[in-house]
Amino acid sequence: MNAENTVKTCCERAVAALYGGAVAEVQISKTRKEFEGDYTLVTFPLLKISRKAPEATANEIGIWLRENCAETIGNFNVIKGFLNLSLTPAYWIGAMAEMRGESNYGFVCDNGRTVMVEYSSPNTNKPLHLGHIRNNLLGYSVSKILEANGCNVLKANLVNDRGIHICKSMLAWLKFGEGETPESTGMKGDHLVGKYYVAFDQAYKAEVRQLMAERGLDEETAKREAPIMREAQEMLRRWEAKDPEVYGLWERMNGWVYKGFDETYRALGVSFDKVYYESNTYLLGKELVQRGLENGVFFRKEDGSVWADLTGDGLDQKLLLRGDGTSVYMTQDLGTAVQRHGEYGLDEMVYVVGNEQNYHFQVLKLILRKLGYEWADGIFHLSYGMVELPEGKMKSREGTVVDADDLIAEMVATARAVAVEAGKLDGLSDEEIAEISRMVGLGALKYFILKVDPKKTMLFDPKESIDFNGNTGPFIQYTYARIRSLQRRAEEQKGEGRVASAADFFDGRVPEAKEIELIKLLTEFGGVVREAGEAFSPAIVAAYAYDLAKEFNQYYHDYPILRSDVASEDRAFRLVLAGEVARILARAMGLLGIEMPERM
Repeated sequence: MNAENTVKTCCERAVAALYGGAVAEVQISKTRKEFEGDYTLVTFPLLKISRKAPEATANEIGIWLRENCAETIGNFNVIKGFLNLSLTPAYWIGAMAEMRGESNYGFVCDNGRTVMVEYSSPNTNKPLHLGHIRNNLLGYSVSKILEANGCNVLKANLVNDRGIHICKSMLAWLKFGEGETPESTGMKGDHLVGKYYVAFDQAYKAEVRQLMAERGLDEETAKREAPIMREAQEMLRRWEAKDPEVYGLWERMNGWVYKGFDETYRALGVSFDKVYYESNTYLLGKELVQRGLENGVFFRKEDGSVWADLTGDGLDQKLLLRGDGTSVYMTQDLGTAVQRHGEYGLDEMVYVVGNEQNYHFQVLKLILRKLGYEWADGIFHLSYGMVELPEGKMKSREGTVVDADDLIAEMVATARAVAVEAGKLDGLSDEEIAEISRMVGLGALKYFILKVDPKKTMLFDPKESIDFNGNTGPFIQYTYARIRSLQRRAEEQKGEGRVASAADFFDGRVPEAKEIELIKLLTEFGGVVREAGEAFSPAIVAAYAYDLAKEFNQYYHDYPILRSDVASEDRAFRLVLAGEVARILARAMGLLGIEMPERM
């Protein structure tokens, strides 16, 4: 039951009955908190057909609604041209009863659309870090939200497993690694390979400084002439030529990384339906570029490189193949997009990629359209802001990143320490404590990141994220656990005959004002899910979950549930209401990929 739609329908009936005219759309919104009412009708668009002053029009509509929609509209007041409507207690009781009967409440079953969401997209030259965490959490949550909106969602990961950056790690391992492996060092494979990416950068910078000092070269020339960089470029050419030695090393080191990535994904609680590898898709991309060259869509420069001229579209010229025939990111993205559409006939393709790639995706869509693929209009770039730390930005090649594995472990350990200090884990077994600490630590991390609008750059503060008060994951998880504890205690009391069935107290019961506020929030869940899906924004769901948890805690403070002096009918109704809050909290947090502990 959507209260806003119900009010809108009543108002449309009133306008038709009173004025006999139709308007483009009756404007309904939630009443502002400083005014009395649940929903507000804006009368100004109706004045042409009412031919009356705003206040007179509002009063006339209000009287009609009270007389003809009495089961829904209880009261009204007029503030200038705004008609504030209060719904009847009976309406809210009915809404709650209807909600309880819907096992899939708030979700849409099937809208017939197939959407692929690509996220993670790591490079196999380094482990996942805090920036990747935001990417993975956004992608996974958006996938869950789109599923809740009835889409058939395919969660995809495109692994960037080839290119000059991969060769840098490989070359550094050959030069400095002395044959060490994950087994011989005890390091996760992605961490070991990342170590040599940093080692390459250190050696490269040392050579650049030496060339500048000994041969008097300027910095740009020294960077081009550095021997280790030339070796890496030659290794890339050998890889593309399928040189057995280079290819074998590449397969071995990438194998280490994949195993490490999988461990991190499991710990983070994200998954994929389909994994693509750039080493496969770039070949199709090169074929598309060749076809575009033959058809006059692209052009070749004197050095043999292939370009797209986009100056007529207000952009610039875009490199698609280097002079030595090696490909660039755009090449493989073209191939991957065409392959995916051929496999699944997608209605929409969502790329979860940082905002530094805004131009890249603008170009990708344009080039695909020039190649004749009309479905390119279904590409959407979910551009998100970077994650920064109190100390500033992170840099992978300098080894100054916050490692994802370390952060996850730290969050879980901190959650345990905070919960133990607060006495929230007293009486639990070691296994229960470990599991709750994992849920709370990850819940704190996920919520803190997802509550921020994706488009905004965010500052991550681990200490602030783990707080059992305020706008945090642990606060919402604790609210859920508190309700589950109430339900367990109520079951015990039921056996003692102290709690009656809730069904006996629905008919004729007049809910308290705070109960109506909770029911009203619960009825808004479906609209929140829809809005989050349209905006690709988990932050909308996070804000709703916090508001619902906060409202319940205020209610529970004022209206005890199991206390001995509470009347049995009130106790039963409040238990049902609390149970619905817990159900919707779990459902909302589930869309964020956050688990809810039964005890805390």
